[in-house]
Order: sequence, then C-alpha cells, then structure tokens
Amino acid sequence: MKRTLVQLVFIIFLLIPISIFAHRPDRSLIYLRVYESATIEGRFEMNAVDISTYLGIDLPKHPTVEEVKEYEDQLQAYILKNAAFSSINGDHKIIFTGEISLLKINIGTFVAFHFELDNTNPPPDDLEVTFSVFLDENPAHSNGLGMEYNWKAGLINNEKIIALEFTQSYKTKTLSLTDTSLWKGFVEMIRQGIWHIWIGLDHILFILALILPSVVRRRKDPHGPGKGNKIAAFFMLSSWEPVKKFRPAFWYILKVITFFTIAHTITLSLASLNLISLPSRIVESVIALSIGLAAYHNIRPIFRGRDWVIAFVFGLFHGFGFATVLSELGFNGEFLTLSLLGFNIGVEIGQVAIIALIFPMLYFIRNLKLYPIFLTVLSVLLIFISLYWFIERSLEIDLLFDNYLRKEAFKLAVLLGLR
Repeated sequence: MKRTLVQLVFIIFLLIPISIFAHRPDRSLIYLRVYESATIEGRFEMNAVDISTYLGIDLPKHPTVEEVKEYEDQLQAYILKNAAFSSINGDHKIIFTGEISLLKINIGTFVAFHFELDNTNPPPDDLEVTFSVFLDENPAHSNGLGMEYNWKAGLINNEKIIALEFTQSYKTKTLSLTDTSLWKGFVEMIRQGIWHIWIGLDHILFILALILPSVVRRRKDPHGPGKGNKIAAFFMLSSWEPVKKFRPAFWYILKVITFFTIAHTITLSLASLNLISLPSRIVESVIALSIGLAAYHNIRPIFRGRDWVIAFVFGLFHGFGFATVLSELGFNGEFLTLSLLGFNIGVEIGQVAIIALIFPMLYFIRNLKLYPIFLTVLSVLLIFISLYWFIERSLEIDLLFDNYLRKEAFKLAVLLGLR
C-alpha cells in the first residue's frame, strides 16, 4: 500500500509539467470573409506581447498603429513565411491591403494585418490552410481560424465562429467553404473547453485541493491521539479518519464540484456576454490564491463543514478565467450562445475526466496511515505553488523557472502526442 501511495504521488507530479499552462492566451488568429463576388479577404491577428517575445521586435504591450508600421515589412514577411492558402484553383497569393487595425484587451493588444487572396474566381469549395505563426517559437502556442462572413455557407450576419485550430502537430488543415460549420464549430468549442482545462494547471490543482479530503473525515476530537506531537498537532494530522463507505466520499465530491460548476458557469456566461468584466490581472491573481486557500483549508479549516463555500466563491473567479478564451478574443453575434455552450460542455468533460482519474486512486489509499501526511504535504506544496503564481500574476512578471518548465513540458507533451 505504501508503494501505491508513492506511485500516486509520482503520477500527480508527472501530470503537473504536462499541464502547466494556465490562462495564457498564447494564440493567433485568422478571420476570413467569403463574398458572393468570389472575393476572399481576411486578417491575421497576433498579440503584440507575442510579437515582442518571439520575434524580438520592440513593441509595447499596447502599441499604436504608427509603432506597428515601423515593423510592417518584417511582420508581413514573417506571416508570409508561416501562412499559405491553396485550393483546386491552385495557390492563392496573400495580398496585404496595407490596413492595420488594433484590438486592445487586458492581456495585450492584438495587431491585425488585413489581406485578400488572389485566384479565387470561381470561389473554391475547400481551402487548404497553413498557419504556423509562433508555433515553432513556442510549442504551447495555438492558432485558430474563424469565419466572420461566408456567402457560400450562408453566414451573412457578421458572426464569428471557430472553424479550425492549428497546433505544432497540425499546421495545415482543410476548410470547407460550403459547410456552415455549425456542428463543426460546436464540436471544436467542446474540444477547446476540454483542452483549456487540461492545460490549465491552476484549475487542476484547485480541483485537486478540493477533492483531497473527499475520502476522509475530520474526527469530532480534532486532536485525538496525536496531541503530544507539536508538528502533528499543528497540521492536525490526527484529525482525519477514512470514510467507511464509497457513498459519503462520492456525495462529498459531487456536492463540492457541483457548487464549483455552478459558480464558474455563471461568471463564464456573464463575462462572455460582456455583462461583467474584471481586469485579467485581478482574476488570474485570485485564481492563483484560490489554490492556496483551498489547500490551507485542508490543514486548518476556514469554513468547517462548509467546504462548498470555497468551491463556489473561487469558482466565480475561475469562470472569469475560462471566459478569457471567448470574450477577450471577440466572439459575438448569433453563434455566441452555441460557442459558449460547447465550451462549457468541454470544460465539464475535462473536469469530470480529471476527477475520474484522481478520485478512485484517493479512495483506494484512504485507509493508509500515511494518507493524512500525504494530504498535508501535498496541501503545503499547493500553497507554495499558489504563492509563486500569485507573485507572478499580481506583479505581472514571468519568473525564469516558470518559462523554462513551460517550454520543456510542452516538448514532452508533443513527444507523447498530447499536443
């Protein structure tokens, strides 16, 4: 049994580097518009922060158009090297129109280069699209293609719907211009939700902190037989006893996760509909802090007998974090509700998968005398990680260790075929 506990700890720490990416919108986009006149136009959108980080171009977080124009030729050359369109008509040359627009959001300003495609008459039914901007520079980066207007598919109300996603493993994909892509877009948003929570270590660790005590209960005498040991007494190691049956443990996790789900669904919806907006810096800092407080509650109860309070209160902020993917990148129009529903379903699927992986292992080892120590040590580690992230996010700095681990972890994820 002790060996099982060691193996469980190893599995948990193996998962950490693979999922280290928490609410970092490392993402670039193409938006396309397909007109009845056989014209296909669009724009490439890249975050100014990514441009500065990966291309060594000295742009501020929120540049002006004039500042971007200083590097216009260099940036357009980089895009042409990493983007291509082709169809049954042959290759489609990317012709930049000279228009540059800016979308300013909390995480940085997105710089948009507008373009048109040649050789589009007659308009093709399918486009083969390559979009590898920043994918080689950062394996954690992902790119998306969204449709704003598509005469061939009947999208005529300036909607925005995700049609394709590009990663380091899939830099080229085929886009159907005759399909409304409603179902494809819905499925893609489900996948985005699953992937977002799987790479969001802050969400995973918060869930872990919540379910660690699910297979044990506090004794009525919180000090019990360990009151002579000061360390054991401080960490209340002897206050835990294993649950005797599966049902109480399952009911606990069901109740806590239900409140977490309700909370983040509320704020995800409100933020995506632009009814409530909070600065990203505050949201991300509170999310980081939530992990530590949930872990501290496992050691010294904050809300005795009301663990769901922590899940609900901080779940509200996790919902704002989820909404970053949708609201801050400008998805609106008729399909926002569908995109929101798909993304939320994906988040729940990803969340259930995490619980299904961790909870049975915890239940299996709950009778070990070492389990209270395991719970406490892991909770202390979570507190340190929480403080580390809180410093990073509240001060808006990237510590060197975090950047190194992020890069190496994604190399591992790609090697294992997870990305």
